[in-house]
Amino acid sequence: MPVLIRNQQKKHRIMMKKVRTRAQNLLNALGYPDAELSVLIVDDSEMAGLSADYLGKRKPTNVLSFPMQEGEGAGVAPGLLGDIVISADTAFEEAQKAKQSLSARMAELLIHGLLHLAGYDHATKEEKIRMETKAAELSAIMDIENG
Repeated sequence: MPVLIRNQQKKHRIMMKKVRTRAQNLLNALGYPDAELSVLIVDDSEMAGLSADYLGKRKPTNVLSFPMQEGEGAGVAPGLLGDIVISADTAFEEAQKAKQSLSARMAELLIHGLLHLAGYDHATKEEKIRMETKAAELSAIMDIENG
């Protein structure tokens, strides 16, 4: 199954091949080598609209995940893991504050989004620790710090 990526923003240069390769490698590491995943890269304006619709917040967030194997319709398309939406604008601002590359921040957000699709959450302290531990493991595997 493919990793589908669409870049709807024009402000930040996104290395699409790198995002696709990272996404497939992360799917492999999580045990979903044949899963279908879509990644949409947007600007803050688009993300603010999605954030308002799905989170009830009127400001953009950095990443949203839409799992396709939960809730109504789960199992209809068993190979379809879900969708991830990343705001390149917010990712860029966060990268600047953390003194890291946009590529590294995008990778971290991709990991975060994929973990949500794989059933990880951070609603409780225990879940947060479990998710952060897995994110750190995946970051190390992907050598995120080196871009």
